Amino acid sequence: MRVVVVSESFLPTLNGVTTSVCKILDHLALRGHEATVIVPTAGAPATYAGFPVVEVPTIPYRQFPVGLPGLHVQRLIEEFAPDIVHTASPFLLGAEAIAASRRLGIPSVAIFQTDVAGYARRNHLAAATAVAWRIMRRIHRDATITLVPSSATMADLQRAGLQRLERWGRGVDLDGYHPRNRRNAATTLLRSELSPNDEVVVGYVGRIAPEKQVERMSALRGIPGIRLAIVGGGPSMPSLKRVLGGMPVTFLGELRGAELAAAYASFDVFLHTGCEETFGQTIQEAHASGLPVVAPRAGGPIDLIEHGVTGFHYEPGNDRELHATIELLARDPALRSRMGEAGRRSVLGRSWELVCDELLGHYNAALDARRRALVAG
Repeated sequence: MRVVVVSESFLPTLNGVTTSVCKILDHLALRGHEATVIVPTAGAPATYAGFPVVEVPTIPYRQFPVGLPGLHVQRLIEEFAPDIVHTASPFLLGAEAIAASRRLGIPSVAIFQTDVAGYARRNHLAAATAVAWRIMRRIHRDATITLVPSSATMADLQRAGLQRLERWGRGVDLDGYHPRNRRNAATTLLRSELSPNDEVVVGYVGRIAPEKQVERMSALRGIPGIRLAIVGGGPSMPSLKRVLGGMPVTFLGELRGAELAAAYASFDVFLHTGCEETFGQTIQEAHASGLPVVAPRAGGPIDLIEHGVTGFHYEPGNDRELHATIELLARDPALRSRMGEAGRRSVLGRSWELVCDELLGHYNAALDARRRALVAG
């Protein structure tokens, strides 16, 4: 199979979109498929997994390069002559790729990953919310299939009138993120820094940005015997440091690879704070690491956490409930252990290999849909 992968984000930028695109490209190479990658100009490598990476012109927006649409997108697709076009979190660049695919008679699979309408709601932009949904409908209307990461997002998109929707989640590195990492020398060293007096470490991993609402960790103020650890960076870091002033917190910066795995392994509880996650990849990584997870009862975390078994949900915005939940876990090591083990079991069927094979099945379904449309005339 020949696949054009169009992504609104790619290396060196690290986020959920980039991670999943890299895993998909790794899998396409593993299975012997051919691919080319089209991304905004941001210093991407010339190749990835043996596939060429082509950068297109961009404009900057809120620290992100935004790929510009244009005839160059269709030309790149035509030159590669793919069987299918894959668009990751399509916006301007992805929308142009989907439209070009339709004009060229090539099936396309769109991956819905960013809750644009949720962003507008959070900023009290009622008019912008309606506009955001119109944009989403326009982007996805020509896609052969739109893949949706969670039941909550599926319901949102159905209410908004989007069609041809299918569920597709994300994989997790079950070997890299593993409870055994807790015994590693790197973890032991980090743990001694984060918990010098054997405090319970409540950790967060992710971008430090308004939509992540990491400031909610201030609700944990006053819980005895805990320390906070925050992995990540972003524009909200100065305000976060002010809000958490006086609390026992360690900022670890942006980590990846073995260092990130060691950070997870050094936590006792994982706290996810954002209410706009279409999926919640860090929740899966925490579960794979054997941690109980606490997250709002909203978006992707609804599917990923079995309340009372692998962790707890709390009502979005309810700081009192969040405080009580973390306090309960902090004083009950047996409960943390049971939930951590259950969390690990819950992700054992979600390796990237299995999840990406499922994606290839969606590619074939899109190809079949295109063939049926041609037969129907």
